[in-house]
Amino acid sequence: MDAAEFRKRGKEMVDYVADYLEKIEKRQVFPDVEPGYLRPLIADCAPQDPESFEDVFKDIEKIIMPGVTHWHSPYFFAYFPAASSFPALLADMLCGGIGCVGFSWAASPACTELETVMLDWLGKMVNLPEEFLAGKDGQGGGVIQGSASEATLIALLAARTKIIRQVQSEKPELTETEIMGRLVAYASDQAHSSVERAALIGAVKIKSIPSDDTFSVCGSALKKVLEEDKAAGLIPFFFCATLGTTSCCSFDKLLELGPICNKENIWMHIDAAYAGSAFICPEFRHLLNGVEFADSFNFNPHKWLLVNFDCSAMWVKKRSDLIGAFKLEPLYLQHHHQESVQWWPLTRALLSGLQHWQIPLGRRFRSLKLWFVLRMYGVKGLQEHIRKHVRLSHQFEHLVLQDERFEICAEVVLGLVCFRLKGSNELNEALLKSINDAKKIHLVPCHLREKFVLRFAICSRTVESSHIKFAWQHISQLATDLLKTWEQNNPQQ
Repeated sequence: MDAAEFRKRGKEMVDYVADYLEKIEKRQVFPDVEPGYLRPLIADCAPQDPESFEDVFKDIEKIIMPGVTHWHSPYFFAYFPAASSFPALLADMLCGGIGCVGFSWAASPACTELETVMLDWLGKMVNLPEEFLAGKDGQGGGVIQGSASEATLIALLAARTKIIRQVQSEKPELTETEIMGRLVAYASDQAHSSVERAALIGAVKIKSIPSDDTFSVCGSALKKVLEEDKAAGLIPFFFCATLGTTSCCSFDKLLELGPICNKENIWMHIDAAYAGSAFICPEFRHLLNGVEFADSFNFNPHKWLLVNFDCSAMWVKKRSDLIGAFKLEPLYLQHHHQESVQWWPLTRALLSGLQHWQIPLGRRFRSLKLWFVLRMYGVKGLQEHIRKHVRLSHQFEHLVLQDERFEICAEVVLGLVCFRLKGSNELNEALLKSINDAKKIHLVPCHLREKFVLRFAICSRTVESSHIKFAWQHISQLATDLLKTWEQNNPQQ
């Protein structure tokens, strides 16, 4: 394919994607295929001779689309939003076209510098304390990770390195292995599984802190566990606070937890993967109060801020904590600009690149997506997007509360409603199965205090009030049908 054909085919693909997104409402939100459907549809081996673009293009609808779950459908209410917008898609095209691998400043100066500025823009939008911003001479700064899971792992590994060095300076007789065996990380019992996975990769113990009646961790619960562990000779070193838990969008109590972590020399990382985008709205910013006590903070613009995956924003108060933990710089990654002493402190830190702020060496030009979206929507446009989703979640909550057969299981704060039929877990499992088997809308469940709960998340950029009404009418009718047969088959319930 030469440039001339690329121009032609590129326009065809843009038209296809635009048509797909404009007409996505007409597609069944969840596919009919069974596991293994795809292999019989394609050859066993790659072709020896080139195939035409037409042959490849026609197989998109034949082979790929039958197996796609349409995350951007207005009938998709599962998990959390997967953000997307036309400006972000255009920026991703440019990112792919430029094709740089921005591991160091010299590898692509714009890639490194734009990312730093965009994370400052974003940090100011959520009113982060000045310490987290890079500015011209700050000690902190932001970086784009691939996911919130990566951000948590990076924070935990940096905290581990920091505490090991501190303990060894105080007790040089202890080996690194001995210290590692005593380290303990903590998170809410409602925290995402990725926190436990980070501890697994980091080879440290992790303990769950019990949440309260609102599914939040409070200071007294953390303090109790810390006292027990310190008395047992363990070394608490890391706490992951969650703002907007996956199950029910609950919020840990930062103003209670932060001072404890600071006093006990514990790195506090804040995982606000979904909820963080809402903090650009002044009316939700109070949910982030206490961030000033944290060492690192993360949220995903690729969930709710119209920037498509992957774009997970992470900030640290002291970038030296990250660079000190991960910096390895062989000769082939160095360049002559690093020898200059005339730069601002931040610029000097960036000259070796953001490679020391992440797990992989290479990185894509992901900040282009933020740059396009923030400029073409503006803060006000993005605020309205968030507010619209929150309004729609409260619309669904109101519909549920009008039906005495159902109950709301957690406070509706942002764009997630946790609800269920009053009755057994088996009844609600059956309801969810009937909803997803019908394939008109798509939901996923969670467990809250042993209760099987249905999650209704407002996800699509194009979702409207009419889709919420349709979803509720559909759920209500399926519940009516289910209860008739359920009462006949389970008279004891």
